[in-house]
Amino acid sequence: MTRRNLATAVGFDDASGAIPQARWMRAMTFERLVRNEDFAGRIATRTVGALNLDRPKEVVTVDAHANPDTTAKVLIAAHERAVNEESVTLVYQLAVPFVGFEANDATNVKPDFAVVGPSVEDPAASWLVMGDAKDYERVRSQIDDARMLKGFLQVAVGAESARTWSRLPEGMSVHTFGVLAVPRNAFLQPEPIVENLHDYAEEVNLRIDERRREAAQSGYAAGQDVKPFVEHLEATFDPASCPTCTLFTYCRDELRRSTEANDLLIELGIGRQLRSAAVGLVDGVTDVGRVPASTAANIEATLSGVAQHSGQLRVDQAGKPGTINVVLAKSDAAAIGLHGIGVQRVTTSGREDWRFTAFTDPQSSDTRRRAMRIIGKALSSSVGDQRRAAGLGPLDSVHLVMPDQATADVLVTIADNLAGIELSRLRWRRDEHEGRPALTYDGEPATIPRAITEAERTAIAFLLEDDRSRGFSLRCPVIDVREVLARHFVTGGPTVNAGRLDYLVGWAEAEGSQPIDHRAFADGIEDSEHTPGARLTNSMSDAIHQALVGKGRKSDGSGAADPAQYERLVLEELQYKAQTLERGLDALESIAPSTLRAAYRAIESDAQEVWRRRLTLHASDLVRFGRTYRPWRNSLVSMLESDGKCASQLLLLCNPQAARDMAADAGNRFVASATVVSAAPLILDVDSRRIVDGSRIVMVTRNGMACAEMTGVILDPPSGGKFKIDGLSIGPLATDDPDIPTRLRWTPQTKPHLEVGDSLVVADFAWFDKLTGNRKLPVCKPKSDTTSAPTPDCRYDSYESDPVAHRWCCRSHEFSEAEFSDLLAERRARGELNPETWPPVRDEDAFEVAASGASEGNAYVAAPETVPVHQTMDDLE
Repeated sequence: MTRRNLATAVGFDDASGAIPQARWMRAMTFERLVRNEDFAGRIATRTVGALNLDRPKEVVTVDAHANPDTTAKVLIAAHERAVNEESVTLVYQLAVPFVGFEANDATNVKPDFAVVGPSVEDPAASWLVMGDAKDYERVRSQIDDARMLKGFLQVAVGAESARTWSRLPEGMSVHTFGVLAVPRNAFLQPEPIVENLHDYAEEVNLRIDERRREAAQSGYAAGQDVKPFVEHLEATFDPASCPTCTLFTYCRDELRRSTEANDLLIELGIGRQLRSAAVGLVDGVTDVGRVPASTAANIEATLSGVAQHSGQLRVDQAGKPGTINVVLAKSDAAAIGLHGIGVQRVTTSGREDWRFTAFTDPQSSDTRRRAMRIIGKALSSSVGDQRRAAGLGPLDSVHLVMPDQATADVLVTIADNLAGIELSRLRWRRDEHEGRPALTYDGEPATIPRAITEAERTAIAFLLEDDRSRGFSLRCPVIDVREVLARHFVTGGPTVNAGRLDYLVGWAEAEGSQPIDHRAFADGIEDSEHTPGARLTNSMSDAIHQALVGKGRKSDGSGAADPAQYERLVLEELQYKAQTLERGLDALESIAPSTLRAAYRAIESDAQEVWRRRLTLHASDLVRFGRTYRPWRNSLVSMLESDGKCASQLLLLCNPQAARDMAADAGNRFVASATVVSAAPLILDVDSRRIVDGSRIVMVTRNGMACAEMTGVILDPPSGGKFKIDGLSIGPLATDDPDIPTRLRWTPQTKPHLEVGDSLVVADFAWFDKLTGNRKLPVCKPKSDTTSAPTPDCRYDSYESDPVAHRWCCRSHEFSEAEFSDLLAERRARGELNPETWPPVRDEDAFEVAASGASEGNAYVAAPETVPVHQTMDDLE
C-alpha cells in the first residue's frame, strides 16, 4: 500500500504532497538531461575523476528500463567492460530489491543512475557507484544543505540495497562513495557531486531496522482495515515539518478533536520541553511555569482569537518614500523562471499605481533581464528622489519591499545568474581583444552574451548587496513585510502558519468584536488558490502552466498557447499578492514610529553610501557573498560581531516582548527581570546572579512598556560612532539588606515614576559601554563594510593612474576580469584546466554560462506528462 493510498484508506486524501504539473515536467526534463549524451559522459567522467580513478578510455550509457532482471544483465556487461576494456558505464533507470526485502514482494529501489568503473584495488574487480538525479533549485547560488542531505540519503538507500543484492555480479563491489547529479545552472544542465556515504548509510540502516521491527510488531496483514493500526498512535507531530507527510491531515484532525490541553499545545507546535510549564495557560488550573513571553502570547491569541501586540513600535522603513514594493509569480517549471512581476514605487506623494508585467517565456534570459530592468529603473528613480530630498545632506536609504523571503531569494538568485554572465562576458571580451578563442571553464566554445544595461546593473548590484549583507542583522536593503509584521503581532494557531503574509495580515486586522477561529481561518488560507509570495499554489501553477503550454509541445520562444487566459491568470495572481502586501503595509501604519527608528535608518543609509560608490565605479558591485575572497570574509568577523551586539541592544530597548524573553534566558548575563519592592527609597528585587551590588543598570521596560518609547526620551544624532539615548533611568545598585542579596537599592540620575509591585526589565550598563555618566545610554554603531570598496576620494581614473594604491578599492570589474582572463589563458596553456588536466578541476565560480550548442533543459517545450498518483513532493525533493 502506497503512502497516498494509506491516507485515502483512513479517510483523509493527501493534497499537501501533490506535485504540480510544471514541477513534475521540470524533474522529468532534468532526468532526461542526465541521460543525454552531452552530459552522461561528463557525469561518468567527473565521478571517476573525483574518486581518483584513471581517465576512462570509453564511456558507455545503458538503459536498465527499471527492471531488476535487465539491471542484473546490464551490470554483468558493465563489469566485463570495466575489467577487460577499462571502460566506464553509466547505467540509468536501475531497479534493485529494497535492502532486506529481496525475498518479499516489496517495492523496488529505483536509482536514477549508477556508474560502473574498474577498481584500483583489483584488476579483476569493478566498482559500482550509486547515484541519483535531483533537480534542486540553487537559492542564492547554493543548494540548501537539507536538500543535499536528503538527496544523499536516497543515494545511500540505493547503495545499501545494491550491496545486499544476491544478483550483484561477482567481482563487483558497491563503492563507499555516491554521486548526486544536480543542476549547475538555470537551464538544468547537470553536474555531479560526489560524497562519502558512510554516515548516510548508517542512518539508512538504522531507519530500516527500526521500520522492520515496527512492521513485525504491528501484526498488519494485507487486506485488513488500516484504521485500527494508526488510530491514537503516539507520534511526534510538528506542524512545521509534517505537512509534506501524507498523513498530516489525519494526525492534525486527531489533535483538533481532542479536548486535552496538552494536545492543543502539540497542535500549536510548542516544544515538548515547554508543554508542562505552559499547559496551565490553556486549562487555567495547572500552575504556570517559566514560559517565553512570545509563546504565552501565541497561546493567548489562539484562545482569544485576537492577535497579541509585542509592544514594539516601528523601526522599519516599509511604506516610506524611497521604497519600492515588488511581487513575483514564479514558475514551477524553471528554477528561476518568472510568470510575472509587479512593481509599485512609494514617493512623498504616497503609493503610486502598480505596474504589472506578464512574461510569456518564463525560462529565457531575456525575461530575467527584463525583470531586472523594471526594478533597476524604479531604484534609479527612487535614488534620484532621495537625492533631491536630501539637498546637500546625506541621502536616505532606498529599499525593495517584498511579501516574504522566498520572493527576495528568487530575485537575488536571478541577479547572481546575470552577474555571472556579465563577468564571463568581460573575460571573453578580453580573450577576443588578445586574439584568443572565447572558451568556457571546461574549454568548450562559448557564445558571448550582450552587455547588461545600467538599469539592469543597478538592480543586480542592489540585490547582490543584499546577499553580501545578509549576515548583518541591522542591514535591510530588502524588507520582508511578513518578518516586519511578525515583530509586532503574535498570531494564534501554529506559529508556522504565520510564515504566510496573508495569514499574518488577517490576524493583524482582526478585532475583539470579531475574533478569529484559528483552525477555520488556517483552513481557508490553505484552500486559497493564491499565495502572497513568489511561489504558487498547486492549482494555480497547473492552470497557468496549462494556459502557457497547452496540451502539446510549446515551441521554444513562442508565445502562450492561450495568451488571453495566461495573462488573465498571471495578473490575477499578481494582484492578489499586491493587495496582500498593501494590506500588510496598512496594518503597519496603525503602529507608531519608534524613538529608535532613526538609528536603524542611519545604519542602512551609511551602508548604501558605500554601495553607490561601488555601483558608480563598477568596483566589486557584481560580487555575491560566496565570491568574496578570504581576507574580505575574515575582515567581516569583527563587523558581524559588532552588528550582532548592536542589534541585540536595540531590540532589547524597543521590543518589550523580546526584553522579557532575554531576561528569562538563563544564558543571558546582561539582562534580568526585577520587581519594585520599595518606591522610597527605591529598592529592587533583581532576579540575577550577575547583576549585583556595584552594578550599574538601565531600566529597559516597565510593566511591559519600553522605556525608550516614553515621553522625554530622545535619540541624539550619532557622533563618535555611537548613538546616545537621553532620558533613560541609569544608576548604580547597592546592597540594602545583606541577608537578602537580590534586594538592591537603586539610585538612578533620571528618577523614574515607579510603584511597589512594578515589573521591570533591566540591563547591565557595562554591556553597552564603559562611560561613567548616568545621563545618556550609548549604543555603539556598527561600521559599514568598506572592504574592497571605493573610498570617497576614488574617481573613474584612480586605478589607471595608480594601480598599486587602488588595487583593492576602486579597481573595476572591467580591469579585474581582464586580468583573470589572462591568468586563465596562462593556466590553459600549461594544461592545468579542463579538459586537458586529470582529474578534472571544479569551477568554484559556477557561473550561469553554457557551451555553445550544448543541450538545455526546457520543461515548457516537452509534451505534458501525467503526474503519477503515487508520487509526492517528498519523492522529488
